Formats: sequence, structure tokens, C-alpha cells
Amino acid sequence: MSVNVQIHSSWKSLLKEEFQKSYFENLVIKLRERKSQATVYPRGGRIFAAFNHTPPENVKVIIVGQDPYHGAGQANGFSFSVNKGVRQPPSLKNILKELESDLGIPIPDVFNGDLTPWANQGVLLLNAILTVEHGNPSSHKNLGWQLFTNRIMELLSESYENLVFILWGAFAQGKSHLIDPKKHLIIKSPHPSPFSAHKGFFGSKPFSRTNAYLLKHDKPAINWAL
Repeated sequence: MSVNVQIHSSWKSLLKEEFQKSYFENLVIKLRERKSQATVYPRGGRIFAAFNHTPPENVKVIIVGQDPYHGAGQANGFSFSVNKGVRQPPSLKNILKELESDLGIPIPDVFNGDLTPWANQGVLLLNAILTVEHGNPSSHKNLGWQLFTNRIMELLSESYENLVFILWGAFAQGKSHLIDPKKHLIIKSPHPSPFSAHKGFFGSKPFSRTNAYLLKHDKPAINWAL
């Protein structure tokens, strides 16, 4: 079976071997089956949106999420992000609260949670699982996406230097073994979910820490304002 993935040419080149592996072919087959049985998010060509906005040679920061939002109209292919006009989900609202506390950037309107400006500056908003079924979180955790996204993290760690990996919560922190801490900065804290944000996410200053590291290594800081 030949899999033709609609993804940025730089990623297609970097991931050429992955697309040819049997697990990825099986993933595509299973995803097609699920789509015939249920509503799957993100829709259309948005599954690889994070990659199309942030080619590997532009990556400076990786923010790892678990899987897409599972409500109608929410998932847009970026971890934690929603399109303009969609109300900010609770975790994103807390991320923006911490951004205001950390850098003094005002919290945007509740219907502006679009993180595309971050992606365009080199922030790879990477969900470990790239699809989900409506109303059913983690429903695609066994499709094979994590084999794919784990390899992406490994390749970024191996191929580049002085990247910042932001790992919020136990799930994302379980990926830390994929990253070389001698070459990159790993920022860990509790998840921004309302269930855990007050246990150490608030006050963790991930945005200023990221920018300080980038500047130290002669890379442009991220303008985190939306």
C-alpha cells in the first residue's frame, strides 16, 4: 500500500522512512475505518496543520499535548489551540493566564485562542495523538500515532540543537526519554488543566524561560502575544 501524506515537503523528506513502515500503513487503514463509523477531529486537511505551519528547519520550541479537543469545532491541528470564534477551553485559558503572569501579555478575548502566530514563529504545537472521535477523548490512542510522533521528537532531538521542549503534565513528561537533555532545554510542570494548574503550573514561567534560553543560544525570542 502506498501512503501519500499531504504534509510540508521538509517533513515529508525527514519522515520518508516512517511513511513507508507497516505501522503507518495500518494506522491509515484504521483511521479510514473509524472515519466511516464516527465523526473524527480534526476534519479535512487539518491533521497535519502543525507540521505545515512549522517545518522542521524552523522549529525552535515544541509544546507537547495529548490528543485533539473532542468537541465540535474545537480541534484545529495544533495542540491546545482553537480557531478564532471558538471559546477558549479551560486548559488554554490557564495557559494564557500564566502567559500574562509570566510576561505581562494581556489575556486575549475569550473567543481568541488561535495559536497560529506561535506556530508561524517556530513553535511546533504537537499532539502525541493526532486524531480523536467526537465526545470520546483518547479514542485513537491505540491507532499508532504515538509511534509516529515519538519518532518526530527523536528526530528533532537528534537533528537539531538548542530546542526547547515544553512538557506539561505526566503524559507529556513520559516523552522526556526521547530528548537529549545535553543538547536541548526540557521544561516540565503540571498540566494547565483546572485539575492540576494550581499544583505548580501557575508560576512555572515557561514562556520567559523559553525566551531566555533561545536568546542565550543566539536565536530570536518568541513573541507570545496573540
